[in-house]
Amino acid sequence: MTTGLVLQELLQGFLGPKAQEQIVDRLSALPLVVPDRQDHIAAAALRNLCRKKGVQVETIDALLAQLCIRHELVLLTADEDFTHIARHSELRLWEGASPP
Repeated sequence: MTTGLVLQELLQGFLGPKAQEQIVDRLSALPLVVPDRQDHIAAAALRNLCRKKGVQVETIDALLAQLCIRHELVLLTADEDFTHIARHSELRLWEGASPP
């Protein structure tokens, strides 16, 4: 699964229409998770909890983490910020092979 947040961030990182077209085409095979009002409320609570624990969390990262928690998804990411979020929440991270 993916979300519009991920799609948007990927598209913002690629210059050129061919690369963007490939991203859209490949991600269109994945179901899209869409946040609702409760997700935004829970994401704010998650961000506030992390802040109380001394962890700064971006708004979008909190929402993405909340979507994973709500839908019981494992997040695949290379962003260390999510490791900090996972320490203080039910967020599960993919524990793949470590880089060499």
